[in-house]
Amino acid sequence: MATKPDAGEKLIASNKKALHDYFVLQKAEAGVALTGTEVKSLRDGKANIKDSYVLFKDGEAFLFNAHISPYSHGNLQNHEPERNRKLLLHRREIEKLREQVVEKGLTVVPLRLYFKGGKVKVEIAVVRGKKLYDKRETEKKRELDREAAVAMKQR
Repeated sequence: MATKPDAGEKLIASNKKALHDYFVLQKAEAGVALTGTEVKSLRDGKANIKDSYVLFKDGEAFLFNAHISPYSHGNLQNHEPERNRKLLLHRREIEKLREQVVEKGLTVVPLRLYFKGGKVKVEIAVVRGKKLYDKRETEKKRELDREAAVAMKQR
């Protein structure tokens, strides 16, 4: 799980709900086409990607339902908070992701939003939904690991 930022990256927002609700099959990094006030708002850390997802239209990938709050010092040209944002990927990458979504019935969701070298990047993942028993099993495993770590620490 690469939810922690690497060297040179500044985390803006992460989608912990996705790791709970889905099995992550494949990850990719994409740029995001943004306006100036969106970038300024992201520098303030005002973003939420919890319920967002990626859809493919006309050979392009778009990030839907991602909320970037309006910039506090913006004017009439301030951005729409929940507008659809284009993801910057190579055509081959888009086609590969789109084929997996169409053929296998998978979904593409963002895992985290971060700055990398001054540019805003989003880590997207091809995921398969977990059933209720899968979620319970994951929670039970996490609890056992936590108890084992506490027991080892006390020894």
